[in-house]
Amino acid sequence: MSGREFFTTRTVAEALAGFRPAHRTAVETVPLSAALHRVPAGDIPSPHALPGFIKSTVDGFAVRAADTYGASDGLPSYLDLLGAVRMGAAPTVSVRPGGCVAMPTGGVLPEGADAVVMVEFTAETMPGTIEVTRPVAPGGGLVRADDDVAAGAPLVAGARPLRAPDLGLLAAAGVVSVSVHARPRVVIISTGDEVVPPETSSLSAGQVRDATASALAGLVLDAGGEPVVAGIVSDEPGALKDKLTSVLPGADLVVVSAGSSVGARDETAGAVAAVGEVWCHGLAIKPGKPTLLAECAGVPVIGLPGNPLSALVVFGQIGIPLLWRLGGCEIPPARPSTRARLSRDLASAAGRLDVVQVRVRDGVAEPLFGPSALLSVLTRADGYVVVPEPATGLDGGLDVDVTLYA
Repeated sequence: MSGREFFTTRTVAEALAGFRPAHRTAVETVPLSAALHRVPAGDIPSPHALPGFIKSTVDGFAVRAADTYGASDGLPSYLDLLGAVRMGAAPTVSVRPGGCVAMPTGGVLPEGADAVVMVEFTAETMPGTIEVTRPVAPGGGLVRADDDVAAGAPLVAGARPLRAPDLGLLAAAGVVSVSVHARPRVVIISTGDEVVPPETSSLSAGQVRDATASALAGLVLDAGGEPVVAGIVSDEPGALKDKLTSVLPGADLVVVSAGSSVGARDETAGAVAAVGEVWCHGLAIKPGKPTLLAECAGVPVIGLPGNPLSALVVFGQIGIPLLWRLGGCEIPPARPSTRARLSRDLASAAGRLDVVQVRVRDGVAEPLFGPSALLSVLTRADGYVVVPEPATGLDGGLDVDVTLYA
């Protein structure tokens, strides 16, 4: 293959739909306190109905609904106050015809009652007598024993990250530990004779500090993964193959940040092909065309462009959705976004996805341009706009969706 050729080039849509390795992380059990944003290994059923008893949703009086029919300000209903329900305790009194029981929000509905009338529509006209000025229907002012969750029904669904309300519902059901997918272990390999560690104090001519690995590690953490920065591999023939062979057994995903030269890209493709199967080499995306997707020993491998901006853009579009799937989440969480007016025309080529960095001010999205070697373009951006693959561009003045950086 010529060093300047790409083979099996795919669109981003094809990659997202077609590159779906079967590998998933192992399942582990974690306490509820450590379960936020973790992905359950399956639906978690409720061991019993919630709330488990019929309770009031308002402060007021438990009544027989029929005793309030026709009540109004001009013609109120009068009921005998029979007692009160205490919070956290079973009722010690029942409701008989013509009577009522004082209720706190969350209290257990006493026997004989089928509704709770709000305190705002009542008054104690004399000791032991409650005046009701508005009728209530059966079931009003209360929730049934299984209105929140029925026994055996899912408390939370599998295949999506747990949110704070999910933890509350699990706690309410007495579920204090959860089986979840382990955080995907993402091994990040940098390559290139010109790349040196970030701690290098003085650079020789042509050398660059490894910025991409640190940024990728941050993206991995944001997506719930565990980054492992595996260091820098030289362009010496065979070195990358040896490195891949050594890291694959302990990885859920391997990300190779290739050198910028054509030779470096060829070395990455050759090394990956030697230990696995290349699914595509070349994505119809700007920036980031020289991207490689492969599987090696059942582990997905992403070969990224050497330029930091390109590498991070591609990992955001391809790597993060893949990372979520590896961790058991089939539909990645939606990223924050906003609508803004595009400040200028954006040209594109049909069949290619363009990811354009933008700064958002006062509802206007201003595109930021610069070579893909300039990481500062990303640091100045508030988010990005996608020019879809079928489009030949976007017109200035158009309202567009801007995906925001957290």
